This record gives sequence, C-alpha cells and structure tokens, in this order.
Amino acid sequence: CCVGLRHLLQGLSFGVKYYSKHNHPQTMCLYSKIKPPKCHILDCSETTCTHRTAPPGSILPWRFFSCKKGAKVPSKRKQNTSILTSDLLHKNLLKSEQENWNDIAPIYKAMTKRIKEKLEELHNMEFNSGSPRMRFGENVYFEENGCIFLSKADDVDEGNADIVFSIEDLGFSDAFIQRIRISPDQRYMAISLKSENSEEAICVILKLGYIPVMEKVIPSVFSFEWAANDVLYYTTQKNLKCQNVFMTTFTYQKHTKLVYTEQDARFFVDIYCTKDRRFLTINSNSKTTSEVWLVDCRQPFESPALVQARTTGVIYHVEHRNDHLYILTTHGEPAEYKAILTDYCKENWQLVYALEKKTKLVDFEMFSNECIMFLKNAGHLYLNVISLVSHSVQSIKLPTWACEFELESHPEHTSSTCYFQLSSPVHPPKRFAYSFKENNLIEQAVQEVPIITNCHTTRLLAKSKDETLVPITVFHNKNSKELHRRPLLVHVYGAYGIDLNMSFKEEKLMLIEEGWILAYCHVRGGGEQGLSWHRDGCQHNKLKGLHDLRACIMLLHKLGFSQPKHTALAAASAGGVLAGALCNTDPGLIRAMVLQAPFVDVLNTMMKTDLPLTIEEQEEWGNPLEDERCMKYIKSYCPYQNIKPQCYPSVFITVYENDERIPLTGVLKYVQKLRKAALHHASRTREKGNWIPNIILEVQANGSHCDSSWEHSLNE
Repeated sequence: CCVGLRHLLQGLSFGVKYYSKHNHPQTMCLYSKIKPPKCHILDCSETTCTHRTAPPGSILPWRFFSCKKGAKVPSKRKQNTSILTSDLLHKNLLKSEQENWNDIAPIYKAMTKRIKEKLEELHNMEFNSGSPRMRFGENVYFEENGCIFLSKADDVDEGNADIVFSIEDLGFSDAFIQRIRISPDQRYMAISLKSENSEEAICVILKLGYIPVMEKVIPSVFSFEWAANDVLYYTTQKNLKCQNVFMTTFTYQKHTKLVYTEQDARFFVDIYCTKDRRFLTINSNSKTTSEVWLVDCRQPFESPALVQARTTGVIYHVEHRNDHLYILTTHGEPAEYKAILTDYCKENWQLVYALEKKTKLVDFEMFSNECIMFLKNAGHLYLNVISLVSHSVQSIKLPTWACEFELESHPEHTSSTCYFQLSSPVHPPKRFAYSFKENNLIEQAVQEVPIITNCHTTRLLAKSKDETLVPITVFHNKNSKELHRRPLLVHVYGAYGIDLNMSFKEEKLMLIEEGWILAYCHVRGGGEQGLSWHRDGCQHNKLKGLHDLRACIMLLHKLGFSQPKHTALAAASAGGVLAGALCNTDPGLIRAMVLQAPFVDVLNTMMKTDLPLTIEEQEEWGNPLEDERCMKYIKSYCPYQNIKPQCYPSVFITVYENDERIPLTGVLKYVQKLRKAALHHASRTREKGNWIPNIILEVQANGSHCDSSWEHSLNE
C-alpha cells in the first residue's frame, strides 16, 4: 500500500553524504534557479509508526565542562556510583508502579471483559473492504492475515485467489508483514517482517514459483526497492538511525556492496523507485531539508548522481516521466509544495502546479499523462487530477466523512485507473477508483451497517489566542440526545508536521455506539494545513499549539458538546507534550487524560545528546544546550517541569519497557511527581471536599512505539 510520500511529507528526517573511494557520485546539474530542495516521494510501503517520525539522530560524546581553578573533577568511581544509584532508583520506581498497577487492574476486570467482547464483535463484522492491492498487468497481489495472495485482475473481486506463501511457512509466525516489493519480472519478492517488540525489521527475499524459495534474509532493514530484475537496493537501520544504502544481486555473481552513507546525524535515508521505474531515488531528509540522488535503473551498478545539493529549509521530491524530472519542492514563496518540470542538465524549469495557502499535500501518484494529488484543506479531502500534457487541473471534493486515505500500489504507470481507500476513525476503509478514461470517481458498493450510517460528522473552527482559526473534526451518534451530558473524548497531537491519526479503529466506533462524542483538534505543530501550519507550532512557537488546544476544548463545551466533568483528553507520543501542558495550565477543562508512550519531559530529554533522537529533534524543539532562550522557553511549557499542587484530572498512562524513543525513566519520574502534587493539594484542601485523582501507569514488557497487530491492540 502506498503511503510512503505521505509520511515523508509529514516530516520524516533522513540524509545522505557518503561516496565510496572508487565510485564518486556525479553531480547532475538540474536547475540552478532552484537552489533549495529536500525530501522524497511516494513509496508503496505501510509504515507502522504513526505517532511519531521514524528518523533518529546520532550518538555524540558527552559534553565537556570546563572547571574553574581549584574545582574538583568527579572521579570515575564517583561517576560509577552515581550511575548505580540512578539505576537503583529507576528499578525501585518501576517496581512500585508495577505493584500499583497489579493492585488496581482487578477493579476494571468486568469492564475489560465487556469491552473486549464488543470489540471482537465489531472486528468480525463484514464491513472491511480488504487489504490494498498491488497490480502487475493481469496479476494482483495482496496480503491478509500473514498470507500473500495472487489473483487475476478479473477475479480479485470474486474472491478467487491463490496463496503464494504465508509468513508462518517461512518460520516467522510471531511477525507481521510491513512492506512488499516485487521485482519487475515478478521472479522475486522482497518483504519486510517486523515483530511487535522492535522497530527494526528483517527483509526476506523469495524466489517466486510453484514452491517459493527463500534466497536471502537481511537484518535491520528500513526500506528497499528493486532497481532491476535481480538487483535490490536497501537501507539499514541501527539505533533508530538509517544512514547506509546497500546494493545486492541474486543471479550470476551474487554480491553486496555499500553504495551510500549519510554523515549528518540530523538526516535519515530512504529509497524509492520513480513510477516509470527509470530511476531509483536515494532520499536524504532532515525535518526541514532534503537531498536526492538518482540511480539509473538501466545501469544499476553505476554511481548515483546528485539532483540538487541540500539547501537549509528546502524540501524536494523527484519523479520522472518522458525524459523529464518532475520535482515537488518547497523552494520559493510561499514555502509550500510546488510541482516543477525540468530537463536534465538545463537551467530552464517550468511551474506546473502550486498549492493554495493552508493546503496540505497528503500524497501524490504519477501516471502516463496525469498526476493525482490528494490534498487536505480545512479538514476536507480533495483529489486533484493534473494533466501532464495540458497542465489543466480538475478538483474533486471527496466524501465529507473521509479523514484518511490510502493509495493502493500501481506499479505500472500506464494504468488507466487510480485505486485508493478512504476511511475515518469511525468509518471502515472503503475502496474508490478514479478512471482517467471516464473522468469520474467510482465508489465500491458495500452494505452499510446502522452503526456507521447513524454517525454524524461535523467540522468546526475554533478561534485561538492570536485569532488563528483551528480546525476540529467531531463525530457523534445522530440519535444522541442532550449532547451536553454525553462523554467527550478529545484527541491531540501537534508535532513534526504530522496529522492526527484518524484511521479506522473499532474502539472509536464502539464509543460512538455507546453515546460518546469524539473530537479531533488539528492544532498548529501538526501538518493538517500545510508546512506553514507545522512551522507555526514548532520550536519557539510551541505554545501556540497549547493555545489552540485550549480554544478547541472551550469551543466544544460552548457549543454544547459535553462539559468539563465529562471530558477526557487522549494523546500519544509527542502529543503528550500539549496534553500534559494543558493538564498543568487548565486542569479544570478535563476530568481525565489518557496517554500512550507520552513525551512529557522535553527539557531533560533534549539536554541528553547521548539519546539517539536528540540531535535530529532539535529542528522540532530547539537546542537548549546552546540557546539559553530556548531552554527557558521549553521550561515554560514542558509537562514535567510545570507540575504543581492543584486539582489534576485522573490520568492513565501506558508505556513500553523497551521503547527506544520515549525513555521510561522520564515517564516514571513524571508520574511520581504528578501523584505527589495531586496528593499534596488534596491534603491541603480536604475539608473542601476535593477529590483525589487516579494516576495510573501501566508498564508493558512487550510492545514498541509503533502500531501493533489487532490482537495486541485488543489486549491493550
């Protein structure tokens, strides 16, 4: 399924800068006028991380401190004692929280049983349109329940398909399929398999046939593409960093060699094949800047050629058609995406299309004579069809309920139809097709169920502190009466230029059926209204996201959607920053807060350069080590730093013991400090009848920072 560009556009960081001693990449003089570029393009993969960007920073040595004359330098013995003390404190805190959870969990046993039964019932309903398909001529490949199926294009909708293989047959029963790539001649298939307890995947290469043969297993692979029938390029991931590109062959003289290495810790490397399979692109991106190198698929053993050297603040992606490069770049004003057409080694370039203000480019796909762009504006999804011949544009507004889309893989750029799926948190994926010949949108006929047809979608705009209008998407049951008495679950993220996760979840549909109101606040810092929406909510603008969230919740209450005593706030990963900050500044707006693997200790985390993500994350949060103003600003909103004795809402936090992105120690300290502050306030005001909030931490031994299987999600 094609979602790569979407994640790239949302801010994955990557980078590239190694050239082997013998194969120096050549510079391709593309366009001198477009000096700044960055990023990459559409990729037919299903990235499992949806809560936070994948790229990491490098591990740097500890900072050196100068000592005044007479000052004592800590001895190694004292340092070791300090480390041991810290480890002991961590273990004691962890043990205390685990004991607390074991005491509390039985209270929810009956509720857990009821919810689990209801979710299983919803999961088994026949309203899912199935997995996205990969189409190769007459053949269609798709994955379901750990099995790869092959069907003929005419039979796929009739349910006639053969099993190619299952991951259980390969001996990987505890893993799930993350990405699939098929060689141009369909002789080989490369798949990445990932377990729930790690962010690193393995790549398995199979030789297809009556009985598939496992040719090779490559550990710690992030992305991979076929440059030719038997030549595979891939990137490796280590400590959340992806900086090396390798090439491996499978026929004749089998060999593997390093092709490319990125030196800048802020950049992360990914690879992608252009739609016409003429070039393989090596994309090196940070959160704000990118650089692209091209490998000619007709000569896959030649050195990569540079498209345009990285320029700070400029992102670009590259596609190819009819001996022209189509470059999607943020160069120029406004700093949103523009489509540029250029020739090789020529300075002339032509503007094909520019996004309107406050419009998000979600994804795009190239075909023979058309380019499809999926856009988001004021919460609505649009499909724009751009003629690559006449440069005319047709804009189609997609159904109001649609919040997420997933582009199906179209390996052949000559296809006359574009297939994709639309969904929302309460609408299961539904398949659509746009026909270039008929020039119309075709919706797959499915039998609707009452739970879904009774769900109402409302879009609102809240006025923030600086008068900026902030979009809100609201779902509730049409038959619900007295909405001000209904429970409200508010969702927020607001970081890295990534949209709130609004894909379908059975638990969201269950809440609607039980009378809940769901609200999604698209605050600044996220990417819902383009790149400027992200810039207005990162680094020294982080507080704008907090102001946006406050305005959204207050508007919901004002319009009669629930009230503070029935309102809960949910966030995951970096969304924990704004949720935790609101909990400190406006605890009276909510009664409960639910956090999943939350980032709640920004200041201390950004002060530790030995953590894998710190350097790369400076583009999002700033660098408090070198900028005192930045340090003070982070301290002004950091959830951990601003806990104080007051009446807090109840809090439930889930963390994963082996999470590589969110240090467990920081969450443990946050929970301890929050509980202490809440108890201190309660002890001072007990005579006033103030309640004592439940502050619960569940530490899961298994699981990781990424989305997991249905079974794991159900248990959670």
